[in-house]
Amino acid sequence: MKVLGIVAEYNPFHNGHLYHLRTSKTLIGADCVVAVMSGNFTQRGEPAVFDKWARTQMALLCGVDLVIELPAPYAMGSAEYFAYGAVKLLDSLGAVSVLSFGSESGQLESLKQIASIILEEPQDYKAALKEYLCAGNSFPAARQKALSAYLKARQEKDSLSDALSSPNNILAVEYLKALMRLDSIITPQTISRIGNDYRSAELTGEISSATSIRELLATTDWNTAKELLTPSMPLSCLDIIEHEMELGRGPVFPSDFASTILSKLRSMSVDEISALPYMEEGLENRIRVAAEKAGTYDELLDQICTRRYPITRIQRILFSLLIGLTNDSFEAFNGAGGPAYIRILGFNNTGRSLLSAIKGETKLPVITKTADFKNSALANVPEMLSLEARATDQYVLACKSPSMRISGSEFTRTSIYK
Repeated sequence: MKVLGIVAEYNPFHNGHLYHLRTSKTLIGADCVVAVMSGNFTQRGEPAVFDKWARTQMALLCGVDLVIELPAPYAMGSAEYFAYGAVKLLDSLGAVSVLSFGSESGQLESLKQIASIILEEPQDYKAALKEYLCAGNSFPAARQKALSAYLKARQEKDSLSDALSSPNNILAVEYLKALMRLDSIITPQTISRIGNDYRSAELTGEISSATSIRELLATTDWNTAKELLTPSMPLSCLDIIEHEMELGRGPVFPSDFASTILSKLRSMSVDEISALPYMEEGLENRIRVAAEKAGTYDELLDQICTRRYPITRIQRILFSLLIGLTNDSFEAFNGAGGPAYIRILGFNNTGRSLLSAIKGETKLPVITKTADFKNSALANVPEMLSLEARATDQYVLACKSPSMRISGSEFTRTSIYK
């Protein structure tokens, strides 16, 4: 069985995802597609617009055979942690042949060269990185400048560093780094991204960004939105969205958590804030002052974010606070080498066949019923599941229907079988 691996958020699933999935599957002649997907919180540090179960159904209906959850510490992580956690899960299956990812570049060898330099961290590169960070640049900006300086010093030209200005290229480099770190036998493949920029807030017909879709859902009544989204999304996904809205489970947006986040921040000391992930000295004071002055989520971000502290970093901090992820637990999970388990969100018959084939072969426990592992003696398993449960219990508080806000569902829901 030739198995294709994909890392995704499907937030929500749209035609661009469908293009990547079908193109990748055709290119390698895949018999089975495995997607490692973010749960209820995503890589930008935001809540997913619809919960992981709805998005799992979208994936299964559109051609994915097995959906594995990327645990919250990695799903909400910076590109490096996000990519490593996802690739570690795919690698741990021992059955994935190819990892396919989108990129603006589409040039696999150039991306590999960048990944190799960043992974090996030559002394000249490391010194330049430190210099640019000390100058007040954000980490992504400092890394791009350091790479450019290193290449110019070595080759008298820089034909690579511009790649690090594009979000999908950045993730592509991190996927390649993770494969190198793990000495994985998985073969990488990149597909050139088509359509508008993933951050674009405007629909562009058949291939529109997830950002533009979420923006429309946030600002437009459903009947109008559905008509506008029909060219951009599979009809099965639109049906799932409509069902979720009828049940009052979504859509969910960051601003839905404004009162909770502000309340938590105002009751915390600066020392408690400084114990969150992605912090650095002085930022805790900035956050504390902003929490006293802001009345909305957007105002809070406006008063915290700067060139040095970009919005994605601040959102990761705020939603780590929401779900109870501290820097100590974040470091403990990552120090242990990645996700502690393989949690199955959904599968079809082909996915079930793959699960049967890998049973007993993988070193990580395969979980379809989380309740069975709630008190596991396996390292980090109950701790990571407990964090996931807290994340879900906070996430559901943003549901439009009060009946959907009950806690404890993380230990009662089982894998979806289509």
